[in-house]
Amino acid sequence: MKKVEYRERALKIFPWVCGSCGRDFNGKNIRELTVHHKDHNHDNNPPDGSNWELLCLYCHDNAHSRSLDAEWLGTDNLDKDEGPTSTHSPFANLKNMLRKS
Repeated sequence: MKKVEYRERALKIFPWVCGSCGRDFNGKNIRELTVHHKDHNHDNNPPDGSNWELLCLYCHDNAHSRSLDAEWLGTDNLDKDEGPTSTHSPFANLKNMLRKS
């Protein structure tokens, strides 16, 4: 299915609302509403639209930016083997300090 075909199909299936921010669209600003492929595979275009969601330009850009950031940063937790990030414990000696009062 070509890009134009799946966009037209998505606009017929779904309400003209951004699936992320909830912004409403009409005939005048419909060009700002895009079709986002949930699995990021532009060749996966089932006729029922189950791999699509309508997103405004800004939310669509944000969705792809998050995806790129995740690829670049990876999913490993680099801090998992290190100790605590804070070494100061302001109440560590509180019990002794209260006894002196």
